[in-house]
Amino acid sequence: MRIGSYQLKNNLIVAPMAGVTDRPFRMLCKRMGAGMAVSEMVASNSLLYGSEKTRRRANHEGEVDPISVQIVGADAKMLAEAARHNVDRGAQIIDINMGCPAKKICNVMAGSALLQNEPLVGELLDAVVAAVNVPVTLKIRTGWDTHNRNAVRIAQIAEAAGIQALAIHGRTRACAYTGDAEYDTIRAVKASVSIPVIANGDITTPEKARYVLAYSGADAVMIGRAAQGRPWLFREIEYFLQTGEHLAAPEVAEIHAVLLAHVAELYDFYGEYTGLRIARKHISWYTKGLAGSAHFRHQMNQLESVDVQMTAVNEFFSEQALRGSRLNYSEGIAA
Repeated sequence: MRIGSYQLKNNLIVAPMAGVTDRPFRMLCKRMGAGMAVSEMVASNSLLYGSEKTRRRANHEGEVDPISVQIVGADAKMLAEAARHNVDRGAQIIDINMGCPAKKICNVMAGSALLQNEPLVGELLDAVVAAVNVPVTLKIRTGWDTHNRNAVRIAQIAEAAGIQALAIHGRTRACAYTGDAEYDTIRAVKASVSIPVIANGDITTPEKARYVLAYSGADAVMIGRAAQGRPWLFREIEYFLQTGEHLAAPEVAEIHAVLLAHVAELYDFYGEYTGLRIARKHISWYTKGLAGSAHFRHQMNQLESVDVQMTAVNEFFSEQALRGSRLNYSEGIAA
């Protein structure tokens, strides 16, 4: 899988997720086998460049190449400036968000709302591609509702603008995250353009990754919610694609070690106050499927200090070791 001059080590990509794909999570997924990880979206509004949140989102210190930063906006001049701003701060690939279905994004005609305005899509893509000397990629949905799936036309506009790779979530804007992702549209897009196409949506297992690649003809898969608390999914998929065999599920001791290292990086990255609160959701994701985890997750959200949080995590995993627990995904891992 190649994007511009960047040769990825494989065709497994971490989807951009607001509030999730921060630097600690991206670095972890890359260590666990992902070939690339896309950052949380960065607003194109230049007034936000000085905010602490935006500075953190532009922090790529120690991150393995290539560094892909997603920007979002609906004004060509501002979006181009946001692209330049992030390239100046280390971005090696600029990704444009035209896939987010969130109301606060769509209400300002950004994200997936842009799919309703094909001429504006072309204007925005032309502006960003012209503004930077790094590859520009695009993430979209299949359309804005099930009666208006225009991903093929958007893909052709993107290719003409010089977009280097296109990621498609197999749902419309109206679908949000409900129902099942469909891959027929992704297949049609792949047949209509020559740039790399990345399939996204409901890729939760190695078998599903293999199926989606084969059915859609996509060059890569992009994995989002299924990797929350399960970053080893990337190595599992990579191994399965290469051998047709499954890696053993991680031992509870490894889950514990990965969680501790991840949470320590969150504390360091955000500071203890914010890091503690960000860590809660990750701890909940890591422990889902382990014995007694529902009660533990409820208690975890009440804890207000780093030391108490770490003590609770260690005690929980000590109990798992005594039980001889193994990971069980029967509780259900989100896509």
